[in-house]
Amino acid sequence: MSEKLKVGILGATGMVGQRFITLLENHPWFEVVTLAASAHSAGKTYAEAIGDRWKMETPMPEYVKNMVVVDGDDAESVASGVDFMFSAVNMPKDQIRAIEERYAKTETPVVSNNSAHRWTPDVPMVVPEINPEHYEVIEHQKKRLGTTRGFIAVKPNCSIQAYTPALAAWKEFEPHEVIVSTYQAISGAGKTFKDWPEMVGNIIPFISGEEAKSEKEPLKVFGHVDEAKGEIVPFDGPLRITSQCIRVPVLNGHTATVFINFGKNPTKDELIDRLVNYTSKAAELGLPQGIGQLLRGQEPALRRQHAEKAALGQLRADELRLLLQALGDLRSARLLRQAAFRQLDELEGAVGLQPLGVFGGRLGIEFLLELAHADERDGKHKNLRVFKKPAHTDRFFA
Repeated sequence: MSEKLKVGILGATGMVGQRFITLLENHPWFEVVTLAASAHSAGKTYAEAIGDRWKMETPMPEYVKNMVVVDGDDAESVASGVDFMFSAVNMPKDQIRAIEERYAKTETPVVSNNSAHRWTPDVPMVVPEINPEHYEVIEHQKKRLGTTRGFIAVKPNCSIQAYTPALAAWKEFEPHEVIVSTYQAISGAGKTFKDWPEMVGNIIPFISGEEAKSEKEPLKVFGHVDEAKGEIVPFDGPLRITSQCIRVPVLNGHTATVFINFGKNPTKDELIDRLVNYTSKAAELGLPQGIGQLLRGQEPALRRQHAEKAALGQLRADELRLLLQALGDLRSARLLRQAAFRQLDELEGAVGLQPLGVFGGRLGIEFLLELAHADERDGKHKNLRVFKKPAHTDRFFA
């Protein structure tokens, strides 16, 4: 790609916005040119607006320190200088839905980290390894919005993405009952131990709203696009998911313990084989944050306290029941994406699952954009011609 696409971040001063800034530093396709936040931060340099509220473990990148923050409420002005927007705003859901649609109606694609539009029927909610074909619904969404290139796309709840690709890989064995417990880091609440000291050595056995997300969102991911209705219809087959979500004293990353009942009776070797050989369109595109196999190595056996990428742990058969442990950590997302295969192979006794937790946490949206862009590059899936045409190139976009 000869010139980078210009990126804006809506909600740039919050924790998720800071994560975007960190992850997009030196990205080969995307250049952050606009930082949008509240009117309170507008007019200040980014360093001034953040003050002592920088929450990342790595220092604030130099490239953003002197960028002047703009008022995110002025959608027309903000959108005029970018090719697309990442949305990381922290507002009530009705306000998020409204502001994201305002940006989309300026003919600017919006890729959102928020949950507000996850159940909008014509908004795709994508796990790249599972359902990239859901992008097809964007054409129907654009008709509703009255746009030619503007749209909204979202990523699912981050905790479900460590294990839903495994369910997809095992579809032929008819998983029909899933019982999942997630152990979620405090970063998922937008916190660090500095501003939430009560969590040190503490566990909160309930996270409001998380259980409903964990039980319902996979059904939309496993659903299909109904062309007649112009919407995504959630999966309505014999799949029941029951979850319990627990906040644990970990800074970054989520762990899930998953019990699965199958309609058929797969062997342990068959389950491992399907993970090793599972492929998807996303794995074939050669993206900067590329995806490889779901499983690399031999038998899953996790014997370490900290996982810096998503990994499969125990895989234990008990008649028709399977216990799967999936861990994910967002601390080293860029490093993981650049060297995941080499590092995972070197981890003794571990079988690496490509960093699905990272996709689901903060990089899912970056990947979502890359996926649509790569389809344009390859001249495939014309229904993904969804981006605002940049003035500097005619090669990739309609």
